[in-house]
Amino acid sequence: MIPLSWYMVLATILFSIGIYGFLVRRNIIIMFLSIELMLNAVNLNLVAMSHYLDSLRGQSFTLFIITVAAAEAAIGLGLVIVLFRNKKTVYVDHINELKG
Repeated sequence: MIPLSWYMVLATILFSIGIYGFLVRRNIIIMFLSIELMLNAVNLNLVAMSHYLDSLRGQSFTLFIITVAAAEAAIGLGLVIVLFRNKKTVYVDHINELKG
């Protein structure tokens, strides 16, 4: 059986990669993917702790997080499409006005 600490280390690495991708990359699509990676790292922690404690609370909360992440991805993709049609770019640095 794999120890709980290995799951925690893997989730920490995934969360760190997500933070790095969100802070360093300026492409809005990569930023959304980084947010998804961070949410999945949290899900991994919740499921591992739920299994370790023999409780279903972490797994049910994970389903809620997956639902919120799917809604965030759908709304985010819609926003990216609208921004690309108007500004012809997906880079955050080139989008400097909200109205116009």
